[in-house]
Amino acid sequence: MMATYLCAILMLTYPPALDPVRAEIFSGFLLLIFFVTFLLPAINIGIFRFFGTIPSVMMTERRDRIIPFVFILLFYVMMTALFYWKFHIGFRDNVFKFLIIIDLLVIASTLITFFYKVSVHAIGICGLLGILVPLNKISEDHNLFYPTIGLIVAAGGVMSARLYLNVHTLREVMIGAMVGFVISFVSVIVFF
Repeated sequence: MMATYLCAILMLTYPPALDPVRAEIFSGFLLLIFFVTFLLPAINIGIFRFFGTIPSVMMTERRDRIIPFVFILLFYVMMTALFYWKFHIGFRDNVFKFLIIIDLLVIASTLITFFYKVSVHAIGICGLLGILVPLNKISEDHNLFYPTIGLIVAAGGVMSARLYLNVHTLREVMIGAMVGFVISFVSVIVFF
């Protein structure tokens, strides 16, 4: 959902960040992002559960996550390729840069999962935070300030929930948070 949240926040507060997506197609663009980055992966996980590839949609064990994460990675990379080849959105376009950053987060999540169980929720929400923090400096009108503050609170809530529900250790959550934030923050600094 983080890709959808990112696009929605930028559409509502800082539309130039989504260049070259025009305002009249924002809703269709957001729907496409939601479909490819949330709905398809969720259906994919449901199919894996139905056929017994994973024992639970919760994927509590590290080894249960590997195959679904590889498929999710393929969805994200295919979406980026679709934008490049079908819609002719390239590296000079802001949207493509954001898609690359999101792909980097998914690649990192997948690679880490081969060796260690990390909180992908923490990677996602702190990755989103790592994008918005430097964008605050770039945007002239500072419209991203309040969404960033809200996201800091939401990140604390998400990471606390992962600990409260006992699905991750503090170390897994903190590693996820650091990985997500650092990858996104550095990528925004490099790309923009």
